[in-house]
Amino acid sequence: MANAFTAVNLSQLPPPVVVEQLDYETILSEMVADLISRDPSFSALVESDPAFKILEVAAYREMLIRQRANESAKAVMLAFANDADLDQIGANNNVPRLIITPGDPTAIPPTEDVMEEDEDYRLRILLSFEGYTTAGPIGSYTYHALSASGDVLDVGVHSPVPGVVQVAVLSRTGSGVPSQDTIEAVSSGLNHEMIRPLTDNVQVIAADVVTFNISATLDFFPGVGHQQVIDAAVDSAKAYAFEMHKMGMDITIDGIYAALRRQGVQKVNLISPTGDIPIAWNQAPFCGAINITAGVIRE
Repeated sequence: MANAFTAVNLSQLPPPVVVEQLDYETILSEMVADLISRDPSFSALVESDPAFKILEVAAYREMLIRQRANESAKAVMLAFANDADLDQIGANNNVPRLIITPGDPTAIPPTEDVMEEDEDYRLRILLSFEGYTTAGPIGSYTYHALSASGDVLDVGVHSPVPGVVQVAVLSRTGSGVPSQDTIEAVSSGLNHEMIRPLTDNVQVIAADVVTFNISATLDFFPGVGHQQVIDAAVDSAKAYAFEMHKMGMDITIDGIYAALRRQGVQKVNLISPTGDIPIAWNQAPFCGAINITAGVIRE
């Protein structure tokens, strides 16, 4: 069960027209054609000709300049900006990057602040427009809860009865069960007089973490390296589990099969889980263990 609020999926937007598709050979051929049109005596150019070498240098330099223009255009787009460029977009929207783990300058060696990852920060910037309203929509509560503490990975928002808003908090730490400090930070943020509608009673609770394990045996086509395939399947299963470790994300059998079916796998014999795992709005799945073993070689 997914959250009722869904932000725009930036990855599904069409490529921006302003970003050119560049090809060095095309640029070079256009330069050669331009030169010949200006002076037909160059119509018999060969690659060893000094004039051709000059055109190669010029074409490569032009490609670099146009690529820099592409990167400059993407740097001001929320969907593509990264690092300091994304910080600038956040600053324009009054959304600073969160500190996930404070650094310790007195430690030996000193440690720096661990900052919010780009993708999480990008989502909060996108959600920040929901925070402008104090009418109490799901998007507004989601944004303010995510911004209340760097330990908040995700939240679920639900209203069981009119006037009551429940916000379930998933932590970045361990299996996702938040500490009392994190719950209090979110509660304090959401109950601020400039955020909470006067008619709402906001209740902040810990996410109910549903632990599951992935266990399977893989059968192989002949001629493949079993351990390499198993390692790839484990990595893929970890990526799937990480992606699903959010509020209200159902664990599906077909999702696990897709993760485990790597190149060289003839059949996936899934042992656990035995069926889909439905996840409620206040729950989040957490993969406790992944156990993948080699089966038989199919002829």
